[in-house]
Amino acid sequence: QVQLVESGGGLVQPGGSLRLSCAASGVIFSGYAMGWYRQVSGKQRELVASITSSRSTNYADSVKGRFTISRDNAKKTVYLQMSSLKPEDTAVYYCNGISFGGRAWAWGQGTQVTVSS
Repeated sequence: QVQLVESGGGLVQPGGSLRLSCAASGVIFSGYAMGWYRQVSGKQRELVASITSSRSTNYADSVKGRFTISRDNAKKTVYLQMSSLKPEDTAVYYCNGISFGGRAWAWGQGTQVTVSS
């Protein structure tokens, strides 16, 4: 059974930075594209960054130039470095594998990011 554990969220001031981590278990991690998603209460979850097994990356326009996704296959972990944070980045952040254009596994608990002064 695949388990995803996100961490690293918190409260940060506008313009600040955070690094999120997502550790996966029960999966051949290196073979999957991975994505970071975020969800604001009452809204649909959106994909903000993805990284393929060959480490090609893609970003939503709203975070391009500010967020960086990376992965460590040995640790079965995907990271999201977030900089120049804005209040509109406030959300619960989740990671998941990407399979056939959709999520690969059940969601983890997510990690809350709050950007506020």
